Amino acid sequence: MDLDAFNAVHSDEWSRLAELTKKRTLDGAEADELVRLYQSVATHLSTIRSAAPDPVLITRLSDLLGRARGRIAGAHEPAWRDVTRFAVVSVPAALYRIRWWILSVQTAFLLIAVISGWWVATSPDALASMGTASEREAYVNDSFASYYDPGADFAAVVWTNNAWIAALCIAFGITGFVTAYVLFTNAVAIGSIGGMMASYGELDTFLTLIAPHGLLELTAIFVAGAAGLRLFWTAVDPGPRTRMRALAEEGRALFTVVVGLAFVLGVSGLIEGFVTGSTMAWWLKIVIGAIALAAFWVYTFLLGRRAVEAGETGDLTSDHAGDVAPIAG
Repeated sequence: MDLDAFNAVHSDEWSRLAELTKKRTLDGAEADELVRLYQSVATHLSTIRSAAPDPVLITRLSDLLGRARGRIAGAHEPAWRDVTRFAVVSVPAALYRIRWWILSVQTAFLLIAVISGWWVATSPDALASMGTASEREAYVNDSFASYYDPGADFAAVVWTNNAWIAALCIAFGITGFVTAYVLFTNAVAIGSIGGMMASYGELDTFLTLIAPHGLLELTAIFVAGAAGLRLFWTAVDPGPRTRMRALAEEGRALFTVVVGLAFVLGVSGLIEGFVTGSTMAWWLKIVIGAIALAAFWVYTFLLGRRAVEAGETGDLTSDHAGDVAPIAG
């Protein structure tokens, strides 16, 4: 196809469509013309994509059609219906799709933590690397427990710290190794502290102070790591989609996970800030943490499975993300 000739024949229609999309008000005839031109230009774009895929012209017409579609359908205004759909469909679908990644990251993380803890608890050299004898005793006997100071300020600090770790896992997920490194170092750190506490006979203190909030908090970190590594694997193996399209779709679904994690980390921060260091019975603290974790997995599996079976992925709808060409396979 002669792209220059095609451009010359249809440029007036494109200009007229652009003119109509910019008008403040349209009468009946102009509204009908807008719809007709939108359909014609959509056909032109399809023809160019299949016969002479010029990226500059495709971008120009796609932008024009996007503005025209917005004028025809009306500007999208956020509503509670959208918020509800996001919470009960998009987020659980995005989480459910990476459930095996989450469980794999969780298994690897806990295995590394247990090995690190065992090493510190049984090796004098490893224990010595945790600090001098006086520093270790001060940490075990006072610093570890006093860290959990109930209050809103502490909850905010905890949320910020955990959000930073999750952000690192997600932001550098495309690299693969950065996310793996962040997860590995945190697993070693947590395991080593547990091992040090165990070597002084305080493993029960460690577990009772970690468990209430840690059940949900660590799960959020596992989710962040899984989402980041999933994005990395998408770059390696995009499947039947083009690599750029696959990354765009998975990246948008990743943003959905990020929003969900903000809420999850908020809940774990509240538990750590107001439950872990409180005067409640230790068993009640752990029960609260277990209920929070169970609620997360019920939310993910119950709503997520239903959403995925309905074809949801956690990505934006076509109204927001734009239409894409169909793919085979």
